Amino acid sequence: MQRTLYLRENPNTMVNKAAIQEKAKALLPRLIEIRRLIHENPELSFQEHETAALVERYLQQSLGLKTERLANTGVVATIEGRNPNSKTVGLRADMDALPIVEVNDGRAYRSKKEGIMHACGHDAHTTSLLGAATILNELKDQFQGRIKLVFQPGEEKLPGGASLMIKEGVLSDIDVMIGQHVMPAIYTGKVGFRPGLYMASTDEIYVKIHGKGGHGAMPHLTVDPIAIAANLIVALQQIVSRNANPTLPSVLTFGKIIGNGATNVIPSEVILEGTFRTLDETWRTSAHEKMVTMAKGIVESMGGTVDFNIVRGYPFLRNNEPLTERCISSANEYMGSENVEPLGIWMAAEDFSYYSQEVPSCFYRLGTKSDSKNTGISVHNAGFDIDEDALEFGCGLLSWLALNELNHQ
Repeated sequence: MQRTLYLRENPNTMVNKAAIQEKAKALLPRLIEIRRLIHENPELSFQEHETAALVERYLQQSLGLKTERLANTGVVATIEGRNPNSKTVGLRADMDALPIVEVNDGRAYRSKKEGIMHACGHDAHTTSLLGAATILNELKDQFQGRIKLVFQPGEEKLPGGASLMIKEGVLSDIDVMIGQHVMPAIYTGKVGFRPGLYMASTDEIYVKIHGKGGHGAMPHLTVDPIAIAANLIVALQQIVSRNANPTLPSVLTFGKIIGNGATNVIPSEVILEGTFRTLDETWRTSAHEKMVTMAKGIVESMGGTVDFNIVRGYPFLRNNEPLTERCISSANEYMGSENVEPLGIWMAAEDFSYYSQEVPSCFYRLGTKSDSKNTGISVHNAGFDIDEDALEFGCGLLSWLALNELNHQ
């Protein structure tokens, strides 16, 4: 059954699902062009100058919207409907790329900047929001309230572009925030939602263990930082396994260890780098204290000294339950309930979490997988790509969610 949104001010004015779907389908060829242009010209976090300029040109010249810069390379614009002060829905897209060499598999739109790649789908996020802006701008006389378009920089790098945008006032007039992210594990034409806790906080851990180097045949004359590091890594895992609430996942991973000795050389220091992630802010702070205390005790007991530095990153992401349930209901109507999937907790992190800490927010997943197009490769991988047909659903559903939320009192 076709659902129609009736405006509170004028019940004779309506926006129906079919109209949005038709507009999204018609936009697809143009969206593919835009996405490929952005993909070919990726920019690292907080360096999105060309991308921001592209977004500004489109919003200003194609849609006639006024834009404003926040956080240097962030772009914000507002679409005002009838009675614009009644409610404001924020729609967010991130624009930065990653320092990855893209696979050379013959794709026509491969990155022109060697060593920089849109390997997390932010090109698709930006394109989808431009498409949604186009649709919503055409319908602005048929809804009441405001849509605030938020194109943010630096999602991939601390302190996170979202935190900077918030500091500069992006949320000052936003009542709810909605964002989407590509998901290569979900097929095109499907989306995923999870109310409540969804993504983890993330902290970076930098450790330097100082010992006393020497000959490998005479370890009694050294303070071996390799042996100390091995003991420390194993011991630190006990903090998670023996202290964390088992109902809320925590992850402690060391992905880098440098000890520049040799087969018969004990180095004088070892460097460790890792990440700690959790879904509990109280436990997060407690775990930091426990790690520092344990590291100091173990290293000093073995004759060394340690510098243990924790760089606090993004908070956990909680999807507001009432808002997300409304979005699920709207997605069921737009996509069909068989194409709306539940999501599990994901221990990756996202700076959209900053928005979720401040205003009711919903962050959902857009399916981009196609077996025939080989687009099931994970994000942050040199071979990552999207099924560009997903852009039609990306812009259409985002528009439908925004309109439904404006219509909710």
